[in-house]
Amino acid sequence: MIEKIISDLKKVFHFKETTEEGDVVLIVADQLVYAIITDFTRDDTRRDEWWHVGMQLLTFPPQKVTWTLREQQFTGQEIFTMGGEKRFFKAIDFSEGKVDGSPGERGPQEGKEKKASFLKVVK
Repeated sequence: MIEKIISDLKKVFHFKETTEEGDVVLIVADQLVYAIITDFTRDDTRRDEWWHVGMQLLTFPPQKVTWTLREQQFTGQEIFTMGGEKRFFKAIDFSEGKVDGSPGERGPQEGKEKKASFLKVVK
């Protein structure tokens, strides 16, 4: 089930391969949630490489949370479970153009000129 949702989301969003402070991430669990990454801190208490990932969930009301994840988990390389529930976590890449739900509309089409954008002063 979650695999199908992730497959469909990859047709709509352009995801980053890395996750850094300041990134907006999409979290797939029993619902879709956005969050902003606020910090990463290495968990020195574990033998393997785990990270405390601080984030601000963009919910109402907003919530600050910290999850302890491996890099493969916070970069969307694997689906993981928390509390017995499957989750997916990956940063969204907004630099590739508009994210609008159209798989083929991620920026200007090849061979066409990009129109200059401008602000109009309204009085």
